Amino acid sequence: MSLAELFIIAVGLSMDAFAVSVCKGLSVQKAELRNALCVGAYFGGFQALMPLIGYLLGTQFQSLITSVDHWIAFVLLALIGGNMIRESFGEEEQLDACFTSKAMLPLAVATSIDALAMGVTFAFLRVNIVFAVVFIGVTTFALSAMGLKIGNIFGARFKTLAERFGGTVLVLMGVKILLEHLGVLG
Repeated sequence: MSLAELFIIAVGLSMDAFAVSVCKGLSVQKAELRNALCVGAYFGGFQALMPLIGYLLGTQFQSLITSVDHWIAFVLLALIGGNMIRESFGEEEQLDACFTSKAMLPLAVATSIDALAMGVTFAFLRVNIVFAVVFIGVTTFALSAMGLKIGNIFGARFKTLAERFGGTVLVLMGVKILLEHLGVLG
């Protein structure tokens, strides 16, 4: 997997966290640096941890499903991306201005479940997992911290767009993986 592909995946995975960060930004009077660092650390940390867990699970079962790994990668990415797009048409999330562990932990876990599935896909694609999880974590950290500030300044206009963009990117990456494996793309 190229750096450009990993970047696209990292941005796509980060869009849920970005969207929630925008909502958190709406809930605070003034987005302070400590709030941005908190949001970035929770979301970036979990977006790095979950693919690692998925990768470790995927490597345990890799020998059993090598012949269909491209289909699994396609289905997982299509489901993750499709779900993000579907959620973007739902009702707006209401979040409070609380940044405690009790408030942030469930949000961090919820926004990183798709990264767990991506980690399984990484195992099938034989991705350098250390580099991938650091890259995804840093990308999510930066986008989440920016999302808090953007939400505080501009409001909810970007939330839906971010979810739809992220979902579309993941679906397209799944299609690309499948087409490459089937020999349609050289």
